[in-house]
Amino acid sequence: MVLEEFTQKFAECFHQTDASEIKPDTKFKNLDEWGSMLALIIIAMIDAEFGKTLSSEDLKAAETVSELFERLRKQ
Repeated sequence: MVLEEFTQKFAECFHQTDASEIKPDTKFKNLDEWGSMLALIIIAMIDAEFGKTLSSEDLKAAETVSELFERLRKQ
C-alpha cells in the first residue's frame, strides 16, 4: 500500500467533493461532505481494498489523509 493509491481510493469515497481537493495533507474532517456515513464508507473501503481494519480510535485520532494512512501502515 502506497500513500498515493490510498489517497486516490479515499477520494473516490466522496461524491460531492472533487477528488482533486483531497491530497495527503487534507484535513478530511473539515470537508463539508464529512460525516458519520462517510466514515463508515471509508472503513468499508479500507477493509475491502487493503484488507485492514480501521478502528474508530484511529479514525478519531487522524487529522489528515496521510496520518490515517500511517496508522494503517503500522498495523
